[in-house]
Amino acid sequence: MSFSRTRLAAVALLVAGATVLAAPAQAAGGNRALSRFDDGSFETPKAPANSFTPLAAGQTIGPWSVASGSVDLIGAGFWQAAEGNQSLDLNGSNAGTVTQSFTTVPGTTYSVIYSLAGNPAGAPALKTGRALIDGQNFQDFSFDVTGRTFAAMGYVGRQFTFVAQNASTTLGFTSTIAGAYGPVVDNVQVKECKPCCD
Repeated sequence: MSFSRTRLAAVALLVAGATVLAAPAQAAGGNRALSRFDDGSFETPKAPANSFTPLAAGQTIGPWSVASGSVDLIGAGFWQAAEGNQSLDLNGSNAGTVTQSFTTVPGTTYSVIYSLAGNPAGAPALKTGRALIDGQNFQDFSFDVTGRTFAAMGYVGRQFTFVAQNASTTLGFTSTIAGAYGPVVDNVQVKECKPCCD
């Protein structure tokens, strides 16, 4: 028993129609499935347990790039992470910047959420830095490490929104202090706003 060409063409059109209809539905899911923002907890690659991996400009941390200066990828057990096992000190031997580019829909508003702490092992007590979108400063941040320890880092949540200008957006975090003890970021998330709540 065989299908007629007419019936096969009808089935093909039905399948093609389903595919065309599925595309907007998938796009409507927004960042939940499509932003391709990844590894906001700096889990890849693995740093040595109870230690850290220093990284300099030009090196990568999974989907993140060290854009300038140096940073330390903190391994499991070295200090408390906000999420997962690892976190990132934005100061390695000096102030550093990390960036990640991801897919966005122009004109769409996105929310960036992250956990902030600071390296309590050295001065200054007030760790400062900036969150960047496409190289532009979108949020200044600071964290006072007074009374904080490796076992009790005291992470706080930070959030800001931006409107995507292009099909790809670059999120960055940079330290604005000198020395080897910087602000610490972890659990970075990017979500499409439907709607946004600041």
